[in-house]
Amino acid sequence: MTHCYDRSMTMLTTALEMENKGKEFYGKALKTSHNPLGQKIFTMLQKDEDIHIRRIQAIYTQLKGQHAWSDAWKTMTVGHEDLGKVFRELAAAHGQNIKAETGDIEALDVGIDFEFKSVRFYEDQLKVAEDRLEKEFIQHMIAEEKGHHTALSDMKHFLSDPAAWFREQERSAFDGGTGMA
Repeated sequence: MTHCYDRSMTMLTTALEMENKGKEFYGKALKTSHNPLGQKIFTMLQKDEDIHIRRIQAIYTQLKGQHAWSDAWKTMTVGHEDLGKVFRELAAAHGQNIKAETGDIEALDVGIDFEFKSVRFYEDQLKVAEDRLEKEFIQHMIAEEKGHHTALSDMKHFLSDPAAWFREQERSAFDGGTGMA
């Protein structure tokens, strides 16, 4: 029990540090982004990271006091189901007229790398998790971090080549996402 508790507390401490860095990064990216699509996505990501921080803090406090996992974190939800879908809707609304600056692409590269590392961190933690509620929490975090990664990757592709991005979206809609027309 002590080993599980110590491992969980260490995982939560590391996760909290990562999420704080993510929130800080997205705040900086928001201030330097000059296109409205980037500003909206970076705002949403910053808010998501804030929710992740509150979740982790709540779990940490619960675990420290009770030495048991709780599902209270489930009430702390992000304001959207799928950030990738939100991005696609925003991109369609803004059309092909959005111009990317070098700083936007660089921020996206950093964010993509950050989210990739977050996914890997949580996947590694899932392999050693023992408590059912801990596993649920980690699986949920993996799904949200993968959504962030996908949205940022989509946004980079969109800003790098809007026409190609729209062609791919049309093809995906036509073939039902199978890649076969």
